[in-house]
Amino acid sequence: MPVDVGYAGRQYPPTAAYEVGRQKLQEFADAVGASHQAHTDPSVARALGYPDVIAPPTFAVVVAQRAEAQLFEDPAAGIDFSRVVHADERFTHHRPIHAGDRLVTVLHVDSITVRAGLAMITTRAEIASEGGEPVCTVVSTLAVRPEES
Repeated sequence: MPVDVGYAGRQYPPTAAYEVGRQKLQEFADAVGASHQAHTDPSVARALGYPDVIAPPTFAVVVAQRAEAQLFEDPAAGIDFSRVVHADERFTHHRPIHAGDRLVTVLHVDSITVRAGLAMITTRAEIASEGGEPVCTVVSTLAVRPEES
């Protein structure tokens, strides 16, 4: 089944809140080699003016991917995740993510273009606090390879 280009322009409902925990931030920091102590030591983060440890900048992808699952798990979208290749990811931070945040995300399918069987899908995940404060915008472009004949 090919990717349904009719999904371009779609907006999904807000996700359930994702609670950011210190342990998840530490695990992510370790995984990406983010060694600044503000990612793991609350006293260092507080001394820098943050309410708790802060996330490495790319941690927002963890939250964004939860929202993107709404699109990828929809069988009618026609996206076979085994054929997906990550093409681009961009982050616009409105403020740092920190432990204790409860984040909700609205996913937008900004565009779907198909050329020679290759579908390029651009999504935008608008991440905000439960109270509606903008936290981060994550724009992802994924390539979906065509099915082999």
